[in-house]
Amino acid sequence: MYEDTPLTESLQDMPEDWDRALAVAAHPDDLEYEAGGSIARWTAAGKEITYLLASRGEGGIATTSPWDTARVREEEQRAGAEAIGAAGVEFLDHMDGVIEHGTRLRRDIAAAIRRHRPEMLIAQNHHYFWPGRMALNMADHRAVGLATLDAARDAAIRWIFPELLGQGLEPWTGIRYIAISCSPYATHAVDVTESLPVAITALRKHHVYLDALVGDPISEDMADPEAWLTGQATLVSARYGGRLAEAFELFQL
Repeated sequence: MYEDTPLTESLQDMPEDWDRALAVAAHPDDLEYEAGGSIARWTAAGKEITYLLASRGEGGIATTSPWDTARVREEEQRAGAEAIGAAGVEFLDHMDGVIEHGTRLRRDIAAAIRRHRPEMLIAQNHHYFWPGRMALNMADHRAVGLATLDAARDAAIRWIFPELLGQGLEPWTGIRYIAISCSPYATHAVDVTESLPVAITALRKHHVYLDALVGDPISEDMADPEAWLTGQATLVSARYGGRLAEAFELFQL
């Protein structure tokens, strides 16, 4: 089915008839890179968006220890989330680089869904490839993206993870949309023309991590937030009427 999806098909407008979202990602900075302009637009419109990070990104800087890296990247993520207008940040403390899709991760995300009771879930690309099918998506992103999809169902069913009931977390069936960022099978888009500067500012809060990308033969292009985010939004614009945009694969429940 996915292989037949036209990559040049026009993207539809993302629905915005919701008030509360949970944005789930593997590492600090993922949400700013992948959906920052959209999140900035939505928070400016008064929507409540909470960040949920599976790890603290402790494996992301080769020149510092995992413990120091985790501390720095947590601080940077909190600063980035504040700049973008997020309601808060939670960390699940799965190990960066070896996050596994399984019942523990599903339960942790389902518990957060029951706590925050979102109408919209913002999830990571769970497919093997990035848009254009030219680069392999990393395992952590795939695991967290797929677990988020599964947890949306888990959170709604009383007798999956019944231990959550003992924590006062009743099932939540109010999710209406799941938006997959950076999917190679995008169906919808968000105009980020006005909100992109906020996303750039938020990503710049990850300055220690960005500095570590300089000289990296694979990721150095991502060290410049303005050039990277503007370039990605420009690529999407070709399918969205020429407007700077971020694209999502949308599931409507």
